[in-house]
Amino acid sequence: MFDKLEIFRMASGLAKHAGTRQAVLARNIANSDTPGYRAQDVADFARTYRGSDTGTQMRATRSGHMAGREMAHAAQNTDRADPEEPNGNTVSVEDQMLKAVETKRQHDLALAVYRSSLGILRTSLGRQR
Repeated sequence: MFDKLEIFRMASGLAKHAGTRQAVLARNIANSDTPGYRAQDVADFARTYRGSDTGTQMRATRSGHMAGREMAHAAQNTDRADPEEPNGNTVSVEDQMLKAVETKRQHDLALAVYRSSLGILRTSLGRQR
């Protein structure tokens, strides 16, 4: 029932995006000492959401590339202006931690939008809880 409302689809998409980005950032931090590892990030939610026809469903660039909605936000190598480490690693733990805080805020925003919209829907139906 709620998946038909755009606000719920958008909040769900933002929460999934934040979860995917958090996993990519954790992988970057885990590989911060791996020689030759390139930092990865997920495309901005606004860009991926606007680029899709049905909200959270993303487009595959080639057949078999993405399994479906769960793999909607694919990680990509990021081009950093900072020089890489002598071992070829481009992960900055400080940058990754800042991005993790930003991602937590996005997830909290998605939950707040979902709760607020659910409250409005309940009020419109004449229910308090």
